[in-house]
Amino acid sequence: MACKILRRSALFLASMLAVTASAQAADPVKVGSKIDTEGSLLGNIILQVLNKHGVKTVNKVQLGTTQVVRGAILAGELDIYPEYTGNGAFFFNDEKDPAWRNASEGYNKVKKLDAEKNHLIWLAPSSANNTWTIAVRGDLAQKNKLTSLSDLSQYLQKGGDFKLAASAEFIERADALPAFQKAYGFKLQQNQLLSLAGGDTAVTIKAAAQQTSGVNAAMAYGTDGPVAALGLQTLSDPKGVQPIYAPAPVIREAVLKEYPQIGDWLKPVFASLDEKTLQQLNAKIAVEGQDAKKVAADYLQQKKLI
Repeated sequence: MACKILRRSALFLASMLAVTASAQAADPVKVGSKIDTEGSLLGNIILQVLNKHGVKTVNKVQLGTTQVVRGAILAGELDIYPEYTGNGAFFFNDEKDPAWRNASEGYNKVKKLDAEKNHLIWLAPSSANNTWTIAVRGDLAQKNKLTSLSDLSQYLQKGGDFKLAASAEFIERADALPAFQKAYGFKLQQNQLLSLAGGDTAVTIKAAAQQTSGVNAAMAYGTDGPVAALGLQTLSDPKGVQPIYAPAPVIREAVLKEYPQIGDWLKPVFASLDEKTLQQLNAKIAVEGQDAKKVAADYLQQKKLI
């Protein structure tokens, strides 16, 4: 009799554990993002891909700043969000390591550190680089075959006409314009610079597009929407002066174990988001005023990614 009772108790316990496990597996995934334009776009893309595959989600897109969103996933208040590889340098107080200036090394390093220390898994990244750069007017780039900062240096050494709109911070900070000048061997004179208050790249890009005070180039970020929308072209940084900020989904390890296919679902999506694609999608939101949800949905459907 005692054996039967024990057996029934064991069966009951196993049944309860199975129910609990089932409930846990069905827990909705909390999807977040940073508060900026690209954060909204990427957060909505992740949200819609998960929804399309039948995963229940909680929408926490545009939750806040990097500090807020990072704190939320570490506390388990978020399950997945898009982050940038270069931020690993700051998360782990490791800014001086040259690995952050190499796309694959930076990704592998932050992936390893976050997995070991925080049980956060970095999924496959985009090839885009949302870092400080210089963007030039399209007509200038086309006429003089300017695609990189090396090309710009050669153009300047030949006495090419050039004037840059930038913030005082970009002009003065050792790791910004001075670092570019040192690495690529050029020096902009005072009359080749238009210093604008604040650090809003939308203002500097607009100045270049409108040729304000003779400006034909601007401080920008690699995936800024207005760059493409206003006819400018970003210059690549082949010497890796700036850290590479490649966007990638970051997910809690426990959640990925519950939904192991999430990485496979998101990999082709992020692979499709190169620099020009992100510029164009960001522009639809920032310049045209379209809703980020719609931009994300239209893109995923157009590319047959959902």
